[in-house]
Amino acid sequence: MALLELRNVYKTYKLAGNEEFVALKNINVSFDKGELVSIIGESGSGKSTLMNLIGGLDSDFDGELLYKGKNIGAFKESELVNYHKENIGFVFQSFNLIPHLNLLDNVAMAMTLSNVHAETRNKRALEVLTDMGLKDHVYKKPNQISGGQKQRVAIARALVNDPDIIIADEPTGALDAETTEQVLEIIEGISKRGKLVIMVTHSDKVAAHSSRVVTIDNGEIIGDRAGKTIEHVKEKSVEKTNRKNKNLGFFAAMRLSLLNMKEKMSRNILVSVGSSIGIMSVVLMLALGNGVTSYVTDQMNRFVNPEIIEVNNPGEAEEETESSEYGMMDGQQQNPMMNMFGGSQSFTDSDIEELAGIEHVEYVEKGFTLTAIGSNFVTYGEQEEMFMQFASTSSNLMESSLVEGEMPEEGEILITDMLANSLDEEMVGKTIDVTIVIDGQTITESFKVSGVLEGSGNIVYMPYGAIESWFNEEGIDLEPNVVFLHADDAANADAINEAVRDLGFTGSMQEAMIGMFTEMLDMLTLVLTGVAGISLVVSAIMILVVLNISVVERTKEIGVLKALGARLKDIRTIFVTEAFLLGVFGGFIGVGVSFLIGFVVNHFTNNAFDFSVVQITPTFALAGIIISVVISMLASFLPANKAAKLDPVESLRRE
Repeated sequence: MALLELRNVYKTYKLAGNEEFVALKNINVSFDKGELVSIIGESGSGKSTLMNLIGGLDSDFDGELLYKGKNIGAFKESELVNYHKENIGFVFQSFNLIPHLNLLDNVAMAMTLSNVHAETRNKRALEVLTDMGLKDHVYKKPNQISGGQKQRVAIARALVNDPDIIIADEPTGALDAETTEQVLEIIEGISKRGKLVIMVTHSDKVAAHSSRVVTIDNGEIIGDRAGKTIEHVKEKSVEKTNRKNKNLGFFAAMRLSLLNMKEKMSRNILVSVGSSIGIMSVVLMLALGNGVTSYVTDQMNRFVNPEIIEVNNPGEAEEETESSEYGMMDGQQQNPMMNMFGGSQSFTDSDIEELAGIEHVEYVEKGFTLTAIGSNFVTYGEQEEMFMQFASTSSNLMESSLVEGEMPEEGEILITDMLANSLDEEMVGKTIDVTIVIDGQTITESFKVSGVLEGSGNIVYMPYGAIESWFNEEGIDLEPNVVFLHADDAANADAINEAVRDLGFTGSMQEAMIGMFTEMLDMLTLVLTGVAGISLVVSAIMILVVLNISVVERTKEIGVLKALGARLKDIRTIFVTEAFLLGVFGGFIGVGVSFLIGFVVNHFTNNAFDFSVVQITPTFALAGIIISVVISMLASFLPANKAAKLDPVESLRRE
């Protein structure tokens, strides 16, 4: 049985207007091992079309093309890929070496596509390059060697996988006379070792070196004659590699992508820097939002004792306001700000006993808060100032927050610095009149100012016992509408807060305000991040354009890879991996620049406010890199698919 046989093969091309052109007609020919066959004919005779069919570059034909009895035209993609990798070696007229790879990598490419271990493939590639007399040039690039040397590299690449068939397309067409003879001697030597060598040529001089000459004209074989006698020698034994995985591996694809990116270093740096701008903008917006939120929270928490938990009682007001615009805290209770404007209910003894029973609560402190607008005011001399909140002092107030003076005792009050500044610069020790409206009754009493507390808003504080005495004198019963739970440790405050909510109570007004501010800042951060994210679209378009340019630039390379056995998936993998690397580089540049900008900004804000306003967390940094990679890979799919679908025959013709 012949190694290769064509039976009644026809090849037809579709032309415009539904016309057809028959390139090959009724081809019946067979070839065997050890033959050096020249297929000769004029340009347009069909010899290149015949070569493409034999090489498996074009499997759309009628008839049968049998390799070892199996019809190549019926091969599945995987079978055709293996045919290219293991059974066929191509030698092209224009060499078709990949310019950004050295000679060793060019020759080893077929084995790289088969995921052969680097040490094994490099050893084999070095062996065939040495046979070609190129041992001292293996790390040179194709543009550093002569035309004859390039053709020898191309022959070495064709031989590296020890195929049965070598197809040489005008192998001496780009060489001078002396180099032509050298290359033909090498090709004749390959045939002597038992390989089937098929040369496509229009030169009778080249054909004279063949053991057989097949003449083709107008798509038909018009001659098939014997040539010179070739004496065969015993073929040198080549160790076949045991390949468990015959497909291109991820790391091999990454290496190929890196080598190509290195060739276009300047362009890829610019692309990475351009794509990093979007990542930098997103990371900085998130970090800025995080910093501002932390600043607001810290400023509001600095005036309270972390071991004290303020508790309010929504009571029946919960049902009335459950669907209000303020919503429910943690999905359960109404916002404490509603309590401050009349929604908060008094605590019964059983309520206080229930709260005291919470784990990690050492004891419960009663409190009272009255908030009103326009009805509460203080009078000092002829000055009168409204204040918004009248509240009992508690262990929740930090003495470290006192601007001056001391905490109040019986007959004394504590006022905020905002209220003090509106009355007089020096208020400690001064007596002022306090007027409030409680249960529809207006009551007034004079008190001495014991101290001034740092804080926002006009607020007056008195000890709970003093409030109770004052109210009793006015015939008013004081019932606590706020209580303070003392935790045994600040670390247990969150657990106590959770238990408080489970019992149907709410937290402090301060907690609600922090929640509101945080929610607003989070929303603002998302809006700004979304605006910054628009630049990511620009990055994606830029990567899309660059990869499309890369596909055009590397069209011939793609054709070579397919001729060497690259699958559609392998071509896609190479381009997607390149996009992946662009995304990684862009992400790291963006995150790095974000840290640098954050460092500079924080230097000024720390000097001004003693606070770092740009707070980049590891999560933000990781998210920036991941987003960069995802955007890049999404942008690569169209160019990668375009590259994978390129016709190998057309690709190899591209100049």
